[in-house]
Amino acid sequence: MVTNLILFILTTTDHLYPLALTLLNGIGSKKAKQLIEILGSAEAVFLEKKHLLAKLPQVNPHVLKTLNRSAALAAAEEKLNLIAKYPCSIFYYQDEQYPNRLKSQDDAPLLLYGKGNLNMNVSKIVAVVGTRNMTHYGRQICEELANGLKSINATVVSGLALGVDGEIHKNCVKNDLPTIAVLGHGLDRTYPSSHRDLADAMMDQGGLLTEFIPGTLPDRENFPMRNRIVAGMVDAVIVVESGIKGGSLITCELANDYRKEVFAFPGDVFAEYSRGCNKIIANHKAHLVTSCDEILQYMEWGAPISKQSTLNLFETLDEDQQVIIDLLKDKNDLSMDALIVLTDFSVGKINNLLLQLELMGFVLSLPAKRYKIDWQKMSA
Repeated sequence: MVTNLILFILTTTDHLYPLALTLLNGIGSKKAKQLIEILGSAEAVFLEKKHLLAKLPQVNPHVLKTLNRSAALAAAEEKLNLIAKYPCSIFYYQDEQYPNRLKSQDDAPLLLYGKGNLNMNVSKIVAVVGTRNMTHYGRQICEELANGLKSINATVVSGLALGVDGEIHKNCVKNDLPTIAVLGHGLDRTYPSSHRDLADAMMDQGGLLTEFIPGTLPDRENFPMRNRIVAGMVDAVIVVESGIKGGSLITCELANDYRKEVFAFPGDVFAEYSRGCNKIIANHKAHLVTSCDEILQYMEWGAPISKQSTLNLFETLDEDQQVIIDLLKDKNDLSMDALIVLTDFSVGKINNLLLQLELMGFVLSLPAKRYKIDWQKMSA
């Protein structure tokens, strides 16, 4: 036990400068990463002379005047001593273990703290989110999702909150499916406390992740920040049930911004906690799905598809339709704006062509007015 603690303390010393960097006023994660890229390391930000830092466009002169690097280092040492009382893994954004999908986002945190058996760079990882006021309908969907995602051994991310979050974590544990909870507080506590046993049960296949150091309370403003990690570290976000406002819809918006796939289960138009799902579907911010199988088809996580066997279907297209298909063939997806620029077609003409190709089953509409070839549907 003593040996493990010594190893932990030695490991945390490697994170002194990155942690201190997060404590500098006026230097957010985006600016911090820019400085690390220019200067070569987090340590260099603290060793560089102030007058040389002033020459960098990333450092605002007004910020520089109040930039107390020695105070930030002293505070970081204190926080590392606190962290040592709650042994955990620390993931620096340049570490191999840091979530690769999240790393590409500008607002990704410099450091993450985790407990458990965390593998955040698996081949398939999805977020399942929803209301705290889950209904029986939401409970049924969570059960079906866990069973379906088990078939491809996906890792499931959620937020350990009451309702949908807790339900999907429980079903994952029951199905021996890896599951990770992203928290809006430090690892020295469990919130809600009623999920303490559930959090313990998640340690073997998954665990807990947060950007907040031990001692951080579950304050309201932390949870929207937490949601960007949920959206950023996954391939897709699945919204089970949601009211017209709430954290699930924030996660959905972030996922769209990050160009992640978003899926939502529709519900009764008069049901309060289906209104959010119905809204994002109607606004083309989420794919309408009614089963886990449909999600797997959209994500092409089923049997491999032979694109060559579908190419002969394109011979039936007219010249303008073929132009669109040729542009989409070798791309994962393209926006409508990109298609307009690349083809020089009018907005109306592009709209009409895309609608024709969707009805023919050749093109799939994605959130944020993006489009791709629907190889899955054509091979069905």
